[in-house]
Amino acid sequence: MFSGRSRHTLDSKGRLAIPARFREVLDRKADDCLVVTNHDACLWAFAREDWKVIEERAANLPMFNPAASNYLRYFISGAVESPVKQGRITLPLDLREIAGLKKEVVLVGALKRFEIWEKERWQEEFQRAKESFSEVSQSLSELGI
Repeated sequence: MFSGRSRHTLDSKGRLAIPARFREVLDRKADDCLVVTNHDACLWAFAREDWKVIEERAANLPMFNPAASNYLRYFISGAVESPVKQGRITLPLDLREIAGLKKEVVLVGALKRFEIWEKERWQEEFQRAKESFSEVSQSLSELGI
């Protein structure tokens, strides 16, 4: 599972170093590739086997449901395989633009995925999460978490 946070720098070609603890997750899955897609204000990165589960579920969505179509058009269509080479991946320009990624980024572990945030956007999002944490954690504790 992906966990922890770390700051990184994108180079001019969109290459991003993947933390050793995240590469270890891929090693345990015998995978050397991530699937990266756009989501809200950041990018989400998955090991291929976890992405395949999402694809299989998405393939069974109702074809004429507007919410399903929107999901496929935005989230699924943005997905690209990014091979890990020398501990780095290359993020395509269009995904970097959608997420507003510049030079400084933050990688945020989220169990079956990790998120790639532009540093300033992450600081804003983290502050929002911090402010609502008590309320959210209480409601989740009622669900057994």
